Amino acid sequence: MPAPARRFVRRLDTEAGVRHLRWVIGLLVVLAFGVFIGRGGSRPRDPHLVQNRTSSTVPAVRGIPGFGAVSFTVATASGPRRFCAALADTAVTRARGLMGRGDLGGLDAMVFRFDADTTTSFYMRNTPLPLSIAWFDAGGGFVSSADMEPCADRPGCPDYAAARPYRLAIEVPKGGLEALGIRPGSSVAVGGSCR
Repeated sequence: MPAPARRFVRRLDTEAGVRHLRWVIGLLVVLAFGVFIGRGGSRPRDPHLVQNRTSSTVPAVRGIPGFGAVSFTVATASGPRRFCAALADTAVTRARGLMGRGDLGGLDAMVFRFDADTTTSFYMRNTPLPLSIAWFDAGGGFVSSADMEPCADRPGCPDYAAARPYRLAIEVPKGGLEALGIRPGSSVAVGGSCR
């Protein structure tokens, strides 16, 4: 063993050397813990919301309590695109819509389906999420669209009406219609399971 190494081992063989070694080991443990916490602190608070770009897994859809789910297809120039929506197809669910909700529960939209042509207008009372809405006729053809602003839980909230009678309405977070391919000239078909 070289002379410097022997001197180092002799120093460690004393009580002061052992204390010094314990102090160094403790410092290394604290530094390692700090690095571990620092690396973990740079991750999102709710990591399941970050889609893994190398995987085909998609976060689970929670849905909206009290609403069924239905698929809908938007015909676009590049081909049909399929989505999943909460279904409001009764007087009660259509009246409730997205009131009091800040999200769509992982779904792409909310579809309001009526049994016959209607001119019923929509309002945003007690709806904190700004929305865009598109109306479609009985054949699935685009009628019109509008952006709707939140309104407190009070009387006097503005109404939003379609340009003419419609059979379906689709609500998405404000500005989201284009991402689904919904625009003047587009058409939709609603029905089937989201699976």
